[in-house]
Amino acid sequence: MNLLEQTDQANIWHPFSPLAGNKPIAVKKAKGVYIHTMDGRKIMDAISSWWVNIHGHSHPRINKAIGRQAAKMEQVIFAGFTHKPAVDLSKTLKKLLPDSIGKIFFSDNGSTSVEVAIKLAIQYWYNQDKPRRKIIALEGAYHGDTFGSMSVAERNIFSAPFNDFLFEVAFIPFPQGDGQEAITKMKEIISDDTAAFIFEPLVQGAAGMQMYAPEVLDELIAIAKENETICIADEVMTGFGRTGKMFACDYLQNDPDIFCLSKGITGGYLPMGVTAVNQHIVEVFDVADRLKAFFHGHSYTANPMACAAANASMKLLLTKKCQEDIQRIEASHATYVEQFKPTDQVLEIRHRGTILAVELKAEDAGYTSSIKERIYDYFMERNLLLRPLGNVIYIIPPYVITNQELQKLYTAIDSFLIDLQNNH
Repeated sequence: MNLLEQTDQANIWHPFSPLAGNKPIAVKKAKGVYIHTMDGRKIMDAISSWWVNIHGHSHPRINKAIGRQAAKMEQVIFAGFTHKPAVDLSKTLKKLLPDSIGKIFFSDNGSTSVEVAIKLAIQYWYNQDKPRRKIIALEGAYHGDTFGSMSVAERNIFSAPFNDFLFEVAFIPFPQGDGQEAITKMKEIISDDTAAFIFEPLVQGAAGMQMYAPEVLDELIAIAKENETICIADEVMTGFGRTGKMFACDYLQNDPDIFCLSKGITGGYLPMGVTAVNQHIVEVFDVADRLKAFFHGHSYTANPMACAAANASMKLLLTKKCQEDIQRIEASHATYVEQFKPTDQVLEIRHRGTILAVELKAEDAGYTSSIKERIYDYFMERNLLLRPLGNVIYIIPPYVITNQELQKLYTAIDSFLIDLQNNH
C-alpha cells in the first residue's frame, strides 16, 4: 500500500462505502474515457464518473477556459455582484430552455437545485397569501441527499435513518406502460392544496434507469396544470443530451415550470446547480416587499471558474460533432438492443438516447441486490467501470467514446450474462 492509499484509508470517508474493509483505488490521472490508476491500470469510465463527465476527462478546451478564468477571478460574492461568466451561461441556458423561463438561479449541485425548486414552489403560494401544502412525486424517485430532496423521493435505504424527519409527500405509481394507474392516482389525489408536482422526466436514474413514455408524462403535467400546480422537472441526470435531446422535457408537449440542472452542466469539472424558473413564478418574487424575497444563497453561487467550465462545456455540446456523437451512441445502443439475445437471467433491456440498461432477474431486486458486487467485480477485473444499480447494469458514457469502445462494453455484458447462466 503506497502513501496515498494509507492517507486515503486513514482520513477520508467515501460515499456509499462501508468503513470496514474499504479499499479505494488510487487514481493518478484521467483522460478521455479512461481513468489511470497509481498501479498502472487503465479503466474505461463507462458511467461518466456518476453521470457528470459528458466530454471525457481532462478536455483541453475546458482546461484552458478554467485556467484563463482563474487568472482573472477565482471567486466573488454573488449577492449584489455579477460577472460575465455567469451572464453568458444564463443567456445560453435560456436559449436552450422553453421561452417561458424567466430567471436562472445558481447553486452548488443537483440536490440543492432541487431544494431551491421546492422552496420556490412553496414560497410562490406563501407570497400570495394562498399557502398550499401538498407535493406530489413519483414512486421510485431520487432527487438528492439533502432533506428536501429526500422528502420528495422514495423512502428507501438512502433515507431510512431520516424518514421520521422528512415532510409528508403524496406519491403516485411509477408510470409503466400506458401509465393509466399513475394517471388515475394523480387525478384522485391532486387538489387545490397541491403546491408542486416533481419528477425525473422519462428516466429515473438511481431507481435503475427505469424509463417511461413522454405521452404519459405529458398527461400528468396536463393534470397538474389544470389545477395550477407548479411542475418541477429534475433534469439533473437527464439534461445536456443524455436522452438524445438537450433535455428530456424536449420530448414533451407541455413545459414544466421549473427545471433543476447540474451534473453534466460543467462537463464534469466543477460543482454547479441551476434552477431555471418560469416567468410567472418570478413575478411573485419581483416585488418591493423585502419579506417576499427568496432568502436562499450559497457561498460559491455562480462561481466564476465553474461558470467558465460550463460555458466551455456548452460550446462543445452545441457543436455539430458532439450532437452527431450523441446520435451515434444512441444508434449504437439501439442496434445492440435489436440484436440482443434474451437469456433466462435478463428481465428487460431498455435504452433512451445515450443510456442503456440491462435489468437482471433477482429475488432481491433493487439497489441492495446481492448480485451487485458480482457485477461490479466482473467488469472491474476487465478494467471496465460499470457500477451497477443493484441488479441493473447500465452504460451512460462520455460522448467521446468510440464505436469500438462501445462494442467492447457490449461484448463484456454478453460475456457476463453467459458466465452468469453457466454459474448461476
